[in-house]
Amino acid sequence: MLEIAVGLFAARGYHGVSMDDIGTAAGVTGPALYHHFGGKKDMLIAALVPVSEGLLTGGQEQVGKHPGNPRVAVEALVDFHVDFALANPAVIALHLHELDRLPEEPRREIRRLQRQYVEVWVQVLTRLRDDLTDGEARVLAHAAFGLMNSTPFLGGEVDRLRRATLLRAAALAALLG
Repeated sequence: MLEIAVGLFAARGYHGVSMDDIGTAAGVTGPALYHHFGGKKDMLIAALVPVSEGLLTGGQEQVGKHPGNPRVAVEALVDFHVDFALANPAVIALHLHELDRLPEEPRREIRRLQRQYVEVWVQVLTRLRDDLTDGEARVLAHAAFGLMNSTPFLGGEVDRLRRATLLRAAALAALLG
């Protein structure tokens, strides 16, 4: 049900989707959804918070696998994020367009998790490149996210494997200079 809601929110916008729409797409009545979620906001929270938690945990794991080799750690981070972005374009679109619809506390929690995820990238980039300040590494990390998170806007004219290759190469070029 949550995956269906994410797809609908991403396609039509949060306000363009009702609980009845989600229920119909899931093959249940809209009111039946209230047994699982308090409403659309709860569905949005349930969709976005675990994603941010998963990115942070996954990023930390990638870096932890390569403690003495920041170059390989950066490559692993890029691979991890590209794989995520290609698998979850609707979640990325939802995050980009609907995060501000959340109540203050879950929005603050997501932003906190995002900042921590960025800092994982900053730490490994500054270990790899001593020419970068933390602030400069943050700029590069955000630039790489922009490249990798472009997946909701990519058409199907390029197959998934080739998109992955192009996104990885572009992100690494941005990060490595």
